[in-house]
Amino acid sequence: MQAALDQALLAAEAGEVPVGAVLVHQGQIVAMGHNAPIGSHDPTAHAEIQALREGAARLGNYRLEDCELYVTLEPCPMCAGAMLHARLKKVVYGAPDPKTGAAGSVLNLFAQAHLNHQTEVQGGVMAAACAAVLQDFFQDRRETQRRRNQPVRDDALRTPEGRFANLPDYPWAPNYLSDLPALAGLRLHYLDEGLRDAPLTWLCLHGNPSWSYLYRKMIPVFLAAGHRVVAPDLIGFGKSDKPKKEGAHSFSWHRQVLLEFIERLDLSHVVLTVQDWGGLLGLTLPMAAPQRYAGLLVMNTLLATGDASLSPGFLAWREMCAKKPEYEVGRLLARGNPRLSAAECAAYDAPFPDRGHRAALRAFPPLVPEHPEDDGAAVSRQARTFWQQEWQGPSLMAVGLQDPVLGGPQMQALRALIRNCPEPIQVEQGGHFLPEWGREIAEAAVRHFAPR
Repeated sequence: MQAALDQALLAAEAGEVPVGAVLVHQGQIVAMGHNAPIGSHDPTAHAEIQALREGAARLGNYRLEDCELYVTLEPCPMCAGAMLHARLKKVVYGAPDPKTGAAGSVLNLFAQAHLNHQTEVQGGVMAAACAAVLQDFFQDRRETQRRRNQPVRDDALRTPEGRFANLPDYPWAPNYLSDLPALAGLRLHYLDEGLRDAPLTWLCLHGNPSWSYLYRKMIPVFLAAGHRVVAPDLIGFGKSDKPKKEGAHSFSWHRQVLLEFIERLDLSHVVLTVQDWGGLLGLTLPMAAPQRYAGLLVMNTLLATGDASLSPGFLAWREMCAKKPEYEVGRLLARGNPRLSAAECAAYDAPFPDRGHRAALRAFPPLVPEHPEDDGAAVSRQARTFWQQEWQGPSLMAVGLQDPVLGGPQMQALRALIRNCPEPIQVEQGGHFLPEWGREIAEAAVRHFAPR
C-alpha cells in the first residue's frame, strides 16, 4: 500500500486526483499505475486500470487469477468491473469512497453471487494516510479556486505566487480572508497550523518590513508541543494584498483588521507573540477581549503612547527609511543577522518585487505615534494601563541585545509596564528581528507557558 501511495503522490504532482495502485503477482510487484484521465484525455485511465493493463502485458495474459491489486481508494464501478473480468484473486484498498465506491460504500459489485468469478476484498488498509493525500489535494484545489474568486481591488496589488516558490523552511499552506468588514475586499494571508482545540494558540504578529516568514524557526517548536499557530501577514506585507497608496495605512485601521481577524477565527487560549509593529499593534489587542488571552511573549518592540520620547535608534531608522525608501529588505535583515542565507534574504524580498508593492514599507515608520494626539497614541496609553493594572496572565520577554532600534534599555522600560513580567531572556547576538534566533526562545516559551 505504501507503493500505491507513492503512485498517488505522482498523480498529485501531475494535477490528477491522487489515487495510486500496484499489482502484485506471487508476492512481487509487477505493475504500477496512478490516475491519468486528465493528462491522457482518457476517462478510463484510472490508477487500477493503468496497473491492470501494465500487469497483463507484462505477464502475457489478460487473466490475472494469481494476482492481488492494492489501491489507495475504494474502486469505482468501472474499475471493480475490470477487476472481476481480470479474475483478480484479491483487491485491497485504503480509503473508502462514499460517492462512487463499488466495494460496499455505494454498492458492492464484489458481493454479487450470480457473477461467475468472486474476488476477495479487504478495505481500510492505511486508510488514514490514503485519505489524507486526497484531502490535502482537494483542499489545495479549493484554496486555488478561492484565490481565483478573490479579485484584486483596483487600488491594490497582489504579489505573484511565483515569488513565493520554494521558500526555505516555510512549508505551510496558505489561508486567506477577504470578507472582514475592515478589509473591504482586500485579501489577507495567514498561517493556521495545528489542532483547533490545542491547549495553546500562538498568535504570531510580525512587524515592518518582515512578514510571517519571520516566525519560521519558532513555529515548528510550537507545533511539536501540540499547540496551534496562527500567523497573519499584515495588509501591505507578505502574501497579503498591498494597497498602492501609502495613505491607505493607519494605526487604527490595522488594529481593527486584527481585532476582526481574531474574532473571525474565534481564537482562544492565545499566547500573544509579538515583535516590532507586531507589538505596537498587538499590545493594544488583549484589553478588547482579555478572556481570549493566556500569555504574552514579547520581543524587541514598544508601546508608542505619544507621551514618551521615541528612542534615538528608532528616529535614525525612520530617517534612513525616508532617505532610502527602496532599501533591500533581505539585505537589511542580513546586516543584523549575517547567518541568513541568500535564499532566506530572497524570501524576505519576495513580497516586494517593485516600488508599487512597497507602499506599506514607506508608510509604517511615520505611523509610529510620537505625539499624544497621533493616531494610536490614546489606545496605546489605554493598553499601558491594562498591562500595568489589569493583565492577569503570565508574560515572557526576550531581548536581542544587538538591536540598535529597540534594544536592552527600551525593552527594560517596556518590561516595567507589564505586570509580573520576569527578567527577560537575553540573546547576546540577537538583533532587532529576534525571531531569527527564535528556536531557543520558543523552547523556553513552551516551558514557561505550559498549561498547569
